[in-house]
Amino acid sequence: MKTEVIVHYVLRIAIAMCFIGHGAFGVITKEIWCNYFAVFGIDKATAYMFMPWVGSIDILLGIIMLFHPNRAVCFWLIGWGAITAFLRPMSGEPFAEFIERAGNFGAPLALIILSGNFNPRSQLFTKLDPNAQTSPGTLETVSYCLKVVVFMLLMGHGWLNLLEKKGLLNQYASLGFANPAKVALIVGAFEVAAAFIVLIKPVRWMLLVLFVWKASTELFYPHYELFEWIERGGSYGSILALWFTLKQTSEKFSPTPFNNLINKIY
Repeated sequence: MKTEVIVHYVLRIAIAMCFIGHGAFGVITKEIWCNYFAVFGIDKATAYMFMPWVGSIDILLGIIMLFHPNRAVCFWLIGWGAITAFLRPMSGEPFAEFIERAGNFGAPLALIILSGNFNPRSQLFTKLDPNAQTSPGTLETVSYCLKVVVFMLLMGHGWLNLLEKKGLLNQYASLGFANPAKVALIVGAFEVAAAFIVLIKPVRWMLLVLFVWKASTELFYPHYELFEWIERGGSYGSILALWFTLKQTSEKFSPTPFNNLINKIY
């Protein structure tokens, strides 16, 4: 099977997981969402009334991406994913919360790039064909996009560890660690270092380690573990998609200007 086809399905499933999981929190009326509605001046009672509707739309779009993926929905999810992620720092949370959710909007962006050029008048709602012909440099561009996405999500999560986010400290405490702050420091340093490696010179075996790391650690949330794990599908889906794009790196991909600069320095 062609690498492009595999990456298409990985991203497609990752996007569906992200928005189905996100929508589930709206349906169950997750309390913290009230903070995000408050950015627009919406009170708690009204926020709770709107949450199931917003969540249901997210779930519907996620299901569409599974069975009839199209560019119109992808474009919407890029914007919606970025807006909902940015509402976190807008509501007073650290900016790291935004970049840590890069998979939410980065995965649909990568799928749009992978799908190639199109006629916006006639193909906006056309089902994306995983076997469609793409230009020679398309997979390379997708790979560069995913490098930035994975860099952001690892950097964001590592940053939150270094900031000693309360939710993360609670996770480590629940796992039996006597010094959660020290664990957060170690994890944060590891993820920040890994982020820069992915951006500058990603190694395939390390991406597999990071995929397993993200997919397993997302299960440690103290509440709604399953929904949290499904919602973060955009994160580890992006890592896995990047792993597949790098399969042909040594034969097909040319180095980026940034990599050329690094090579000259060293």
